[in-house]
Amino acid sequence: MAHLLTLTQHTCDRGDLTVLERVLPGTLQRVFYITNADGATRGGHRHKKAWLALTCLQGSVDVWVDNGLDAACFTLSKPDQCLILEPADWHLLTNFRDTAIVIAVSNEGYDAADYIDQKPDKRHNERASVSWAPSY
Repeated sequence: MAHLLTLTQHTCDRGDLTVLERVLPGTLQRVFYITNADGATRGGHRHKKAWLALTCLQGSVDVWVDNGLDAACFTLSKPDQCLILEPADWHLLTNFRDTAIVIAVSNEGYDAADYIDQKPDKRHNERASVSWAPSY
């Protein structure tokens, strides 16, 4: 199931430096970001292989997650919050507020065949067989 991490943040008189490392299995293969989405809805899918790490750099966004066993809503509103989504986590980003900027990193490159649009069926859970624990 998706889980929220607090990223390491170094603060000094020159600003904050936040580090996103060792949060996904494998190597980072893709980085993308969402801007100008206030009032929009994004996502609405899960993956066969890809893990995602989402961070809201500015503003805030709600991320609804359902893996077929558990469902939760996470509000990302600080740049040191990082939501880890496993492949089986169907997710929907809603309520983009205050000119939100959401950055996402993935351990897989883009592959249209990796996307599954429907939510997992609670009776026939299709959880990914991949298991991994981040190193903090």
